[in-house]
Amino acid sequence: MIMADKKLDIVPLSGWGMFTDPRPSVVAGPCSAESEEQVMETAKGLKELGINVFRAGIWKPRTHPGCFEGIGVPGLKWLQRVQKEYGLKVATEVASEKHVAECLKHGVDMVWIGARTTANPFLVQEIADALKGTDIPVLVKNPVNPDLELWIGALERLSRAGIRKLGVIHRGFSTFDKIKYRNDPHWDIALEMRSRYPELPFFTDPSHLGGSRDYILEISQRSLDLGFEGLMVESHCNPQVALSDSKQQLTPEQLKDLLHNQIVVRESDSDSKEWRENIDQLRAKIDVIDESIIYSLGSRLKISRQIGEYKKNNNVAIVQAARWDALMAKAIAIGNEYGLPEKFLTDVFNAIHEASVEAQNEIISGKSSEQ
Repeated sequence: MIMADKKLDIVPLSGWGMFTDPRPSVVAGPCSAESEEQVMETAKGLKELGINVFRAGIWKPRTHPGCFEGIGVPGLKWLQRVQKEYGLKVATEVASEKHVAECLKHGVDMVWIGARTTANPFLVQEIADALKGTDIPVLVKNPVNPDLELWIGALERLSRAGIRKLGVIHRGFSTFDKIKYRNDPHWDIALEMRSRYPELPFFTDPSHLGGSRDYILEISQRSLDLGFEGLMVESHCNPQVALSDSKQQLTPEQLKDLLHNQIVVRESDSDSKEWRENIDQLRAKIDVIDESIIYSLGSRLKISRQIGEYKKNNNVAIVQAARWDALMAKAIAIGNEYGLPEKFLTDVFNAIHEASVEAQNEIISGKSSEQ
């Protein structure tokens, strides 16, 4: 039975016993637990700035063998020291049934599933089965590839195993394109997930998404502006000597400056009468424009079908490359006059063109019911 788009039985973030005001909810700590001294020094700095949940990678999935792949089980005892001496909740990544068993044995407070593991339904099911009957919170990072259904599928498996303290982490998607970030944000996919499951606690991982500490502020601010609840930020007492991802980690002092002095947390709504009257008027105008756009798109597609009939009757190919190139160039030129980004126009018109080609293909192949 497919559960897609059905509401998940989720315990709100406030019921996890981990996160308190002020917003955002923050999980912070080093990419990897490297030594007991490094873990304790970083935890001490994070405790002093008010962080409640300490993260550290115990097992690290690395692209190439020979790289530091995590300290393993001994590092879990360091996390126990963090709990005992600083009163912090601790979290780490799991990628197998064995990892889950060790975390439960050592009293880890929360686990997350990494992007590479989310992409493997067999591993997710193994983890879900191992967690069955527990009350431990689980965060699920998006898969490495931009596949929303694969992300949702991982949540469904955990939900079916009875996991109710369930949330997601947006860390971006792998890409071959040259962009300034390490991973492509694909905010549209994150927003679609948010739209389908508004009850899910939503974190962003600006460290992995950006791949550089230089981008952590702008990514964090963007995610909070979109209404996401939390951040998972990598923090190391001495990032320069980190054994993994040294360029994307902040010191506790830098994280304190980010959270207390740089990030702006906005409210989701306002009780102001002026705000409500103005926003309702503006949204009403947008509704009228949207209806006009839909009407125009419908009219355009109707004409495309008529063109398909002419092409069919005259044995002409569907796609006319020169015509399309000229149309796109004209659209971009006009769009520039209105301050519309070229990529936005290209995405919109490519979608329109794809629908038109499909409609004409149905006419020519005889599959369309509209003649």
